[in-house]
Amino acid sequence: MELTTTTDALAAFCARATKFDFVTVDTEFLRETTYWPKLCLLQAATPEEAILVDPLADGLSLQPFFELLANPKVVKVFHAARQDIEIFVKLSGQVPLNIFDTQIAASVCGFGDSVSYDNLVRSVTGVDLDKSSRFTDWSHRPLTEKQRLYALADVTHLRDIYVKLLEQITATHRWDWVEDELELLRSIDTYVVQPENAWERLKSKLSKPRDLAALRAIAAWRERRAQDGDQPRSRVLKDDALVEIAQQRPLSPEAFEKLRAVQRGYGRSSAAGEIMNLLKTVEALPKSELPPAAERYRGPSPKGAVGDLIRVLLKAVSEEHGVAARILATSDDIDAIVLDDHADVPALHGWRRKLFGDKALAIKHGKIGLAATRKGVVEIAIEN
Repeated sequence: MELTTTTDALAAFCARATKFDFVTVDTEFLRETTYWPKLCLLQAATPEEAILVDPLADGLSLQPFFELLANPKVVKVFHAARQDIEIFVKLSGQVPLNIFDTQIAASVCGFGDSVSYDNLVRSVTGVDLDKSSRFTDWSHRPLTEKQRLYALADVTHLRDIYVKLLEQITATHRWDWVEDELELLRSIDTYVVQPENAWERLKSKLSKPRDLAALRAIAAWRERRAQDGDQPRSRVLKDDALVEIAQQRPLSPEAFEKLRAVQRGYGRSSAAGEIMNLLKTVEALPKSELPPAAERYRGPSPKGAVGDLIRVLLKAVSEEHGVAARILATSDDIDAIVLDDHADVPALHGWRRKLFGDKALAIKHGKIGLAATRKGVVEIAIEN
């Protein structure tokens, strides 16, 4: 198949696509050396045709496709949509309307958690895909025939998967389950990282307010540098170095030399100069402007026996209803339930509570137990 390289040809496809209920979408991109993903190929298919669009072609505008993405009457079907949508948010400024993610849908239809596209294709259609082109250089032109066939398969088989999952979700009345999971994908905040919030994504054991203030300031600085220079965060400053700097707060080039996580000589760089100025500001902050100290829970460990029992329950409920365990509750949800009957977690709201949350609380309070049988784990009532 030839690549579409003109705006007129793309616009013609998009006009035809509006006549159908859905269009399948996928992208190929590069990101190893940049902060923002570089779109190298756009694939789309309707029930009647498929197209490969070359976004690198001179003079081609993706505006007709952005208008299709914004059409609420056409369902945009993705598999593992997050990175694809991030690309469209960066290029068009908005999240596509009326989206459907087959990976999410598959997780509530018994296909397991985060099922890969090729495994889902095999399960639904019986076709084994050749994935050898997955990590090729998609920016190089011309694309090989093998690359084109690989890219095309990412949207053509997706049509069959969508129809199959649609039937299953409708038959099992699980639309509200899918909708809950899609809410995160519909929010533009999912794709736009605000520098001042970047520190919240870091995993560290820092708990002192001034350490956290330093972490917040340096993480925001790194995020801005990465975004402005279009380079990966790790090329600006690695996570472990960022955390160590926040904790040690070096205020001179010599102090930087004592750090383990930064390279020798870093303390005399312009970047280190900027960091030292930030740290001086942090040191001058009044206590009222510091982040609150991390709370230390001193009660029973949520990782103890009660938590283990609830995790066994989660697996049993997951298997019984054919829904991925992660969709019902995360490990953090279970920890929160062990600590608080009224924890504000998804597992204690809506359909998840009916399916799993109420049973988790019942186990916690000794109202039900679990027994292993030949048919699997079953719940047993406990008389008090």
